[in-house]
Amino acid sequence: MRNLLATLTFGVILAVSGCTYYGYPAGTVPASYDRSFSAAAGAMRDQGVAINVQDPASGTVAGQRDGSTVTASVRQQADGSVRVQFNTSDSRDPGLLDRISQSYDRRMGR
Repeated sequence: MRNLLATLTFGVILAVSGCTYYGYPAGTVPASYDRSFSAAAGAMRDQGVAINVQDPASGTVAGQRDGSTVTASVRQQADGSVRVQFNTSDSRDPGLLDRISQSYDRRMGR
């Protein structure tokens, strides 16, 4: 019985010691999907976009501002990071996407 317990303990120690954990660099916290999605929708509202589609399952936020369609695409990457991209159907307001991006960064604490 004693040998079996010693063998099991040694096996567990060996298994755990073989695992390597690569965490995020000190001082950084990875953005969650939900937080990023909420920040993207909020940033669009901050800049006067009237949201008419907000679908977390597909990662899509879409709305209208001054006749232009503005969309946000939120995607979870394979490495766990989140990618957010803003697009517009035309350039009636060339600075709109930059302002939305800045609002997004503020909402994310950047």
